[in-house]
Amino acid sequence: MTFKNKLICLSILIAIFALVYAGSFIFSRDMDNTRSASHLWLDSSAAGRINRFVINSSQDKLEFTKKSDQWFITRNNSEYPARRLRVEDFLSVFTTRAQWPVRSSSGAANDRFGLDERAARITFYSDYSIILDLLLGDDDVMGLEMYFREAGRNEIRSGNSSIRVYITGEVTSWYNLRLIPESADGSVSINSAQRLTVFNEGASQVFTRSNRSWDVSGVNVENPDMSKIEEYINFVINAEGEDFIDSVSASSMDFNYSRIMIEFGNGSVVTILISGPDEVNKRYARVSNSGYIYQLPLWVTTRLFRNAESFE
Repeated sequence: MTFKNKLICLSILIAIFALVYAGSFIFSRDMDNTRSASHLWLDSSAAGRINRFVINSSQDKLEFTKKSDQWFITRNNSEYPARRLRVEDFLSVFTTRAQWPVRSSSGAANDRFGLDERAARITFYSDYSIILDLLLGDDDVMGLEMYFREAGRNEIRSGNSSIRVYITGEVTSWYNLRLIPESADGSVSINSAQRLTVFNEGASQVFTRSNRSWDVSGVNVENPDMSKIEEYINFVINAEGEDFIDSVSASSMDFNYSRIMIEFGNGSVVTILISGPDEVNKRYARVSNSGYIYQLPLWVTTRLFRNAESFE
């Protein structure tokens, strides 16, 4: 091999080694960036201690409190049951490891990312001890991410902007507006219902379980359709209002207009008392052993009170 050929081979080897070295450096840097982007705001130990959190924004202030494994929301000094799954989905954003890349570590950037006094704030507590105090800033240019910063720290991270729905959505989206609350396992099954009695405008309908079917009395249903009856009873058990009403008291309203009584296999009885329609055809309901007043939209009351033909 001539000297010229040896020199060419040596140059090629040097070039290959240089590319390998550069590639390993770039790969290492990418790995470092990936590790830096992967972030967990609250580990399992801290997450398990959360029993209160507060969302403060320019629109509202909402406080959530956990009592006996149930979540409640306090707003304007009134407390209402919160929707468990929505609360759990919200908490999972901060208790699940995900990509939260660092965007800045300079305090001078707080204003640019909307993380100054304008920022919304979420504070998580264990009793009265703060576990995490998080500021929420602006969205990025594309609206796909928003910026976050722990109070007292300059490090700014970005994450999925869908969390803004929790902050800016209607407060009713947090409410558990079921007329009959879920049981301890999170559901109320039609299989536990034994009898349902409907009183409306002086007439009554009674649906009584008979093995796997239902007997109907108080109203003449010539050819009862069991699937329609079960669909109706299931709707009653899972019916929801559209809002809580605290501007009036239960004693100031006439709830004797209509009522639905449900008897369960465990011996419990739940009665839903419903007012007459107001000037915009909305009705109001209260449930036995509950102090809440629910506002019902027209379509719900229409489905709660049906004529005999709808079960044939």
